[in-house]
Amino acid sequence: MESLLEPTSELTWVLAAQGYDPLREPIYESRFSISNGLLGLRAGRPVSRGERWVVPQRAYLAGLFDIPGPEQPIPALVPAPGWQQIRIMLSGGPLVRHPAEAISHRTTLDMRRGVLLTGCRLIEHAAIAVGVRTLQFLSLSERAIGLQVIELKIEEGETEVAVEASFEGLGVWLRAERVEQDLGVWRTKYSGKRVAMAAALSLEIDGSEIVPTTPGPFMWSWHWKTCPGQTVCVAGLTAVTRSDAEDADPGRVASEKLGAARQVGWRKVVQKHEAAWSDRWRCSDIEVEGDTAAERALRFAAYHLNSAANPGDDRVSIGARGLTGDDYHGHVFWDTEIYLLPFYVFTWPEAARTLLKYRFRTIDGARQKAAQMGWRGAMYAWESADTGTEATPDQVVDSDGHIIDILCGKQEQHITADVAYAVWQYWQATKDVDFLLDAGAEILLETGRFWSSRAQPEKDGYCHIRSVIGPDEYHEHVDDNAYTNVMARWNIRRALEVAALLRERWPDRWARLSYRLKLQDAELVLWRNVAETMFTGWNSQTGLFEQFAGFFGLEEIDLAGYAGRSVPMDVVLGRERTQRCKVVKQADVVALLGLLPEEFQFDSGMTNFRYYEPRCGHGSSLSGAMHGMVAARLGDSDLALRYFQQAVAIDLADNHTTIAGGLHMAALGGTWLTAVFGFAGLSLQNDGIAFTPRLPASWRTLKFAICWRGRRLRICVDGAEQLFHATLEAGDAMAVHVNGGREEIRCGREMVCPFT
Repeated sequence: MESLLEPTSELTWVLAAQGYDPLREPIYESRFSISNGLLGLRAGRPVSRGERWVVPQRAYLAGLFDIPGPEQPIPALVPAPGWQQIRIMLSGGPLVRHPAEAISHRTTLDMRRGVLLTGCRLIEHAAIAVGVRTLQFLSLSERAIGLQVIELKIEEGETEVAVEASFEGLGVWLRAERVEQDLGVWRTKYSGKRVAMAAALSLEIDGSEIVPTTPGPFMWSWHWKTCPGQTVCVAGLTAVTRSDAEDADPGRVASEKLGAARQVGWRKVVQKHEAAWSDRWRCSDIEVEGDTAAERALRFAAYHLNSAANPGDDRVSIGARGLTGDDYHGHVFWDTEIYLLPFYVFTWPEAARTLLKYRFRTIDGARQKAAQMGWRGAMYAWESADTGTEATPDQVVDSDGHIIDILCGKQEQHITADVAYAVWQYWQATKDVDFLLDAGAEILLETGRFWSSRAQPEKDGYCHIRSVIGPDEYHEHVDDNAYTNVMARWNIRRALEVAALLRERWPDRWARLSYRLKLQDAELVLWRNVAETMFTGWNSQTGLFEQFAGFFGLEEIDLAGYAGRSVPMDVVLGRERTQRCKVVKQADVVALLGLLPEEFQFDSGMTNFRYYEPRCGHGSSLSGAMHGMVAARLGDSDLALRYFQQAVAIDLADNHTTIAGGLHMAALGGTWLTAVFGFAGLSLQNDGIAFTPRLPASWRTLKFAICWRGRRLRICVDGAEQLFHATLEAGDAMAVHVNGGREEIRCGREMVCPFT
């Protein structure tokens, strides 16, 4: 029990917060949250919470979407009933009335084990003194199961006490269908989804279990007289399931899951959970010698990325805040494909496959959106929930009370190419033929078809894409956004490539798919013409891509004069002036450089970066990491490190209250991208993988593991010795390219080569 409640000793595996700070409490609830891709739980105080909270603690269940009402048909992730709350009751009332009364309260996230730990002392004058330690986790080995263990050590006092345990919010967000003592089934109001929870709690005093009273559903109470030296252990297992089908019985499934966990016992549940995390870290741990803050930040990112995915459910994806908060209603954006997928592709391909299968499951919604707007193929929703239909609200109210039109759902169309980009990256890194034939090829073909209808030929001989919003959301209704057009052209070319591949290698599958999609050779010829005549804004004289038509003629703004501001530039300048200025919200042309560096001829990559980087106001949490990755690839490791640190600070600095609504999953994925794709310089080759290492001066070594086409490699970039180490731990021999050189690597043997 002692080791169970103690965190990992190595400091870069743990995060901790001390005391009570009401301003930062919502920040800590997000930062220390626990999840397993099915369930998410914001970090709370199971014993020392007190009575100040009006809103119940929030838990989340992936895919549990409902709409607020028929007049507002925007689906939102509905909070599930909250976790077990414990109150210690004395004759005069609760032992804790306010969280500040808990002396030396400490919250610790043990990332290595995937557990949340808390500890404090509770004192009521001479009546009683109790030392409290708790453990919470959501199982990574059996995702329906959560466990909470609470240890109470009676230090002083002989008095009558009661320990009361209960669940919160049982009737707040969902309609009850069936609620018994330890089993409940609820239903969403409009979407018809159902949730079941089953729970079993026990309390032992010095190893002897005592029987509770049950004053109501999901309520337990134990009464006894304390004496100094007593050790009390409260253990609670909970099973949570979701069902979207009317004829399914989630209550039966929850009861079976709980029964299986009880049969093996909660200690075995702990062992299996920790073993599952050990396997995850074997594939995704990242070490930085020389910079402990960076190592902890990268492990923090990997912890939450590992926590967010569920390879067993392709009906859901990962929202902008994962399962850590309510912001953005749990909706899925381009963040998932561009900023998160690379982590999964190279450390957890099964999770990457599932996330892409979600896009395939929702392709009918994308087809419907394209048709509604007068185009062909599949046009993915800017904000997606469970069906793939557009979930972006048409209007919102700003901080000044003004009603603002939201155009992203109609104009921010690059997400369609972003989904295709992720599909192709997964295919190149895995050669997963089943996925390509069952889902990937169709996504590529239908997105290529969309762009071929969206880009229209004009009198100048070029195809143009007009009235869009690029990644830089400060500028709306723009024509020929370079990121959008070049990504669209790339998407069409990959669609043509996959058509040729299927025709050559799997002609029967190609015949069936092309027949079902009504895709004929004449249309493929049209696609090729569109790709060859796509207007991109490239100027061969200057080596610059114009971000969109007319951007170079906008008003110059020296952002250095606004250094230290606490609000985004569109707030400083106002929306109208911002749209007339060369102020970029986030990486746009720079993002294109990050994704498709081959589109930048000669040294034009640096030319474009030097032009756009000082004009970016970084009004999005996505921006810093992309700039950092690109800066590292271009060889400016000092600037890249500064951007890396900015991205890290979004969720780890205590002055960023924006994380109260949940962690920024894209920024977390972006920190990994900066380290692995930037500082290590990972890229894909036809016959292997390539690295161009450029470590910051303070990083002596960077170590990580990656997967590639069924192989598992361990990489060490030694900046001190300027040596690159690679060990193939599993799989067939393969090629590794380092700074242009090619080496053959075999299983179990280390490859070492200089990279200067």
